[in-house]
Amino acid sequence: MDVSLLPDYLNQYLESLVPPRPPELQAMEEYARQHRFPIIGPVCGYFCYQITRLMNARRVFELGSGFGYSTAWFAQGVQENGGGEVWHVVWDANLSQQARLHLERLGVSEVVRYVIGEAVTTLRETPGLFDLIFLDIDKEDYPAALEVIVTKLRPGGLLIADNMLWSGRIFDPADRSDSTRGIQTLTRLLTHDPRWKTTLLPLRDGLILAFRDERRIA
Repeated sequence: MDVSLLPDYLNQYLESLVPPRPPELQAMEEYARQHRFPIIGPVCGYFCYQITRLMNARRVFELGSGFGYSTAWFAQGVQENGGGEVWHVVWDANLSQQARLHLERLGVSEVVRYVIGEAVTTLRETPGLFDLIFLDIDKEDYPAALEVIVTKLRPGGLLIADNMLWSGRIFDPADRSDSTRGIQTLTRLLTHDPRWKTTLLPLRDGLILAFRDERRIA
C-alpha cells in the first residue's frame, strides 16, 4: 500500500534533495520495496537524522524498530554527536539479527542496544531518561504508549511519531477502527496538552514532532 498522500512528483523531488546514501542503506530500501516492508523512507529518515544532530541527542529509544532502517538514521546522528545509545527493540529475533547485520555493515552498531521484547514494556523498565523517542508501533497502542513516554522523555526532549496521517483514513468519519482511533487520540492528546509543543509534518504518511516543554511539566 502506498502510504503517501503527496503527489509522486513532489515525493520524487523531496527524495532527490536527500544526500547520497551508503549502498547498505539503499539495499535496505530495496529490500523494503521488494518485500513490502513498511519503513519511514529516505526523506523521513534524513529528517530524523537531522533532528538527532540538531538536538545533540545521545540517548534515543525506538518504539517500533523493524529491521533497523530508522535505527540506522538515528544511530548515524548519535554517533556523529560523539556517541551514546539507540535502543532497537523488536519482538522478532530474526528482525533483530537482520538489523544487527545491516547496522554493523553501516558502521554504527557500536551505539545500538539490541533488545528482543515488547517495546513499551522495555521502555518502561529501562533506567534513565531519553533525549528522543520514536513511536511506530501498532497504532491502537499509541495513546497507552504516550503514558509511558511522558515518564521517560527528559524535559526538553522530543517525540517523533510516524503514520499520523494514516493514508488519509483519519479523515474518514466512517472509519472507527482501533488503529485509526488510536492515531486520532494521540494527535488530540499531543495538541491539547500544554506539556507538549506539537507540529504535524505532511511528509510521507505524516510525522508528528512534539517537544516536551520543560516549563510546563506537571
